[in-house]
Amino acid sequence: MADKTRVVLIGGNSLLGREIRDIVARSAPELDLRLVAGEQEESGKLTQVGDEPAFVGGLNAERFEGARAVLLAGSEAAGREAVKLADQESGVAIIDLTYAAEEDAGARLRAPSVEAGPSEDEDEGTVHVIAHPAAIALALFLRRLQEHDPIRRSVIQVFAPASEQGARGVEELQQQTVGLLSFKKLPKIVFDAQLSFNLLARYGEEAPVSLEQTELRIERHLAALLALPGEGEGAPMPSLRVIQAPVFHGYTFSAWVEFDGNPGMEALESGLASDWIDVRGVEAEPPTNVGHAGQGGIAVGAIAEDGNNPDACWFWLVADNLRLAAENAVAVARQLV
Repeated sequence: MADKTRVVLIGGNSLLGREIRDIVARSAPELDLRLVAGEQEESGKLTQVGDEPAFVGGLNAERFEGARAVLLAGSEAAGREAVKLADQESGVAIIDLTYAAEEDAGARLRAPSVEAGPSEDEDEGTVHVIAHPAAIALALFLRRLQEHDPIRRSVIQVFAPASEQGARGVEELQQQTVGLLSFKKLPKIVFDAQLSFNLLARYGEEAPVSLEQTELRIERHLAALLALPGEGEGAPMPSLRVIQAPVFHGYTFSAWVEFDGNPGMEALESGLASDWIDVRGVEAEPPTNVGHAGQGGIAVGAIAEDGNNPDACWFWLVADNLRLAAENAVAVARQLV
């Protein structure tokens, strides 16, 4: 395809990088992905973007020449190095899925699936930080509810997958599971605790990233997304609790929502449905994180009235964290070009 726009992808073989490659191959043919190895990846590897062969290059200034945007999907260390290299090229935007550039003075929190429309003032060199996928999922849900049925308050339990911590988290959960079944010592580098067959309210003290840090980021990003102008603006901030679940991929949410007046099950189901929200009615099986893997947006089901509060309902939500983040990152890249 002629006149493709070059976009550099840092961490082309990471979990997030693979999702981005798949989405670009399927739905963004105008983007020419240039793959760059992230930390702990081997440069020089030959891989694919769709059906086309692609070379994973090293992290150096040469790989940034002629690029319009840089997608950060590797480690935070690789992201910070990429930001330095991108600064040497004029007009290169940073699209950050790792939060390496979140503290940059010019950083903007982005979630096109929640935003009313593309920004009219896209400056060259802007840092676009993709909102946490759990925050995006909850913003989609709460803003859609608020648009049709005003919310009084809500309480949401967030169940995080091992892939929240990247490939290392997935590998540690897998190794712990195998180790428990074969009576071997459990690796605890990522979580510093036994996650396999377990639920964690916090990680061990030696974990490199705490569960509290993840919870604070989700709360911060969600508050910003709920304040965006447009449909559903003004949805009240929920009370959140993040729990680490022993699952590999996909966020799940148990949400209790109290309305100004119970709108009824039929109105809730019809009001929630949208391009980004798949609603499973009472007769359908509730969604699962495994069943939703590889799918965009969120799925909502198991909607039930609270037997102790006539104005409240329970909801069960699922979202593929990797796909949702990658979708929004590619959407930002397409807006830039």
